[in-house]
Amino acid sequence: MSEPIVTGSEPELEAVGSALAKSLSFGDIIFLEGELGAGKTTVSRGILRGFGYRGIAASPTYTLLELYELTAHRVVHLDLYRITAAIDLEGIGFRDYLDGQTICLIEWPENGAGFLPAPTLRIILEYAGVGRTVRFEPSIGRLNLS
Repeated sequence: MSEPIVTGSEPELEAVGSALAKSLSFGDIIFLEGELGAGKTTVSRGILRGFGYRGIAASPTYTLLELYELTAHRVVHLDLYRITAAIDLEGIGFRDYLDGQTICLIEWPENGAGFLPAPTLRIILEYAGVGRTVRFEPSIGRLNLS
């Protein structure tokens, strides 16, 4: 596990995501965990920016998922905050994105427990005064953050 990163602003948090994009590979499953407002969508936006996306990258809280067909990567951003039963993921076609090619960014993964595959990486965000602490927990042998 790498050392936690402390950020002091939203642009710094987005930059963490952008830098992380360089370490991600086709088929990676990323869990973004933390309290409401902790910065999960900001890190996701940063990852998309790291892949070259320049459009609007809003939270998919109400749409449940947003798909981004980028030049080199296909990324699906899911927000499971409103999911009340893991089986609801079937209804939004989640399995379609477990193709070994699509990078899955999943906010509120605990709401999909028992249905979601194991993550490649867990990103845990916590409040740190006005900033955030970001911790990374990669699955053994799955992701190199060095």
